[in-house]
Amino acid sequence: MASEYKFSQRISIAIIPRIVSLLIRMVTWTLRFEVVREPGAHTAFEQPRPCIFIFWHRALITAAGHFRDEGIGILISRSFDGELIARTVERLGFIAVRGSSSRGGAVGLSGLQQAYTDGRLVAITVDGPRGPKYIAKPGAVQLAQLTEAAVCPFYVLPQRAWTLNSWDNLMIPKPFSRVVVTYPTAVPYDRDTAVMQVQVQAALDRSVAMAEQYWSDRA
Repeated sequence: MASEYKFSQRISIAIIPRIVSLLIRMVTWTLRFEVVREPGAHTAFEQPRPCIFIFWHRALITAAGHFRDEGIGILISRSFDGELIARTVERLGFIAVRGSSSRGGAVGLSGLQQAYTDGRLVAITVDGPRGPKYIAKPGAVQLAQLTEAAVCPFYVLPQRAWTLNSWDNLMIPKPFSRVVVTYPTAVPYDRDTAVMQVQVQAALDRSVAMAEQYWSDRA
């Protein structure tokens, strides 16, 4: 894989994940996480394994810190940016499954299906790797069809964060910030993929609304 990249990219791959993963660990140690869930919803740490968890790409850094060292399988694209992310999250105790909804999708879903069969939690940033932001791609529902699993959305929103000028408005939590983690009720397996896709989008939308309302009530 490394031979596919330019020399400068290989240097970046060797250095950046080490630095970023260390910074994520250091910042996460200063954060205070608070959980909000709909009645009947389970947190990721309570949910019986295996399970398919989904969230928006912009919450990736904060989520990576919160769910570190749990051996969660996470779908990462095969792009250069994906390589940086994959090596970073592996240093945070995740298992990177390579592929995406746009490149290597079948391979990625097969890898997640195997992780699910092995009893692991698996997670997908459903609007990645290139957006559009807050629009769920079909990968999670496709995986649910393969495994007959429920899909469990969540969202992670820091009270204070830097927001990048990227397609996803990626959030970097500020040290010592409070962070809310929201869990709407899981979307049950349904053989009708169209119905399930609509329910997944609605649940993800609720996860964002729950988090934004939480901080609005405390403003």
